[in-house]
Amino acid sequence: MSEMFAQITVEELGRYLAKTNAEKLQLVDVREPYEIELAALPGFAVFPLSEFAEWSGEIDDRLNRDTETLVLCHHGVRSAQMCQWLSDRGFTNVKNIVGGIDAYSMVVDRTIPRY
Repeated sequence: MSEMFAQITVEELGRYLAKTNAEKLQLVDVREPYEIELAALPGFAVFPLSEFAEWSGEIDDRLNRDTETLVLCHHGVRSAQMCQWLSDRGFTNVKNIVGGIDAYSMVVDRTIPRY
């Protein structure tokens, strides 16, 4: 699988979320519902990979292919899979958040619980 998407650091994510135009971003979290209950960032739409069959057919109705899309998971592996899938479907500005919410909670916002 060749990467056809960019990656950003959690520090960059923190800056993105602090911007007043952050609402122009599509924020996607691919973790499981129980993980979201443990730790979450506001504004992220949840698309659990385990429920791919339920939401994948609606992705074009729920996300815009040309809007900058940042994808989050626990460590950055599942989000990379989602980024690849979105890129393969024609999404043009997809970015994987390296290190996921775990790195975010260590580096950017220590109030976010680690698990």
